Amino acid sequence: MRRLLEPEQYTSFRLAEHLDADGIAASIGSVGDAYDNALMESMIGLYKTELIKPQRPWKSLSQVELATAEWVDWYNHRRLHGEIGHVPPVEYEANHYMESTKPQVTTTI
Repeated sequence: MRRLLEPEQYTSFRLAEHLDADGIAASIGSVGDAYDNALMESMIGLYKTELIKPQRPWKSLSQVELATAEWVDWYNHRRLHGEIGHVPPVEYEANHYMESTKPQVTTTI
């Protein structure tokens, strides 16, 4: 007996269809291929390797939730990322927006 398909399995296809119908370019990557969830799978792998597995066994869901919130805060605000100049992602993003929103000075003769 085959398992029934869940509606969630086709969410990415439906989203792509809606975006296409409205003429909107998807900025979330490709749909329906091996790369579809690559970024999220990589993130989940880091999360499990760095936090979940080393601290087993967990005593409660609350303990996991608190540790997860602390890990996400560290990951975004204090982790030095080598691909972006060894600064935390939040700092890099703030610098990016500061640079991209500077007023443009033009001169006319």
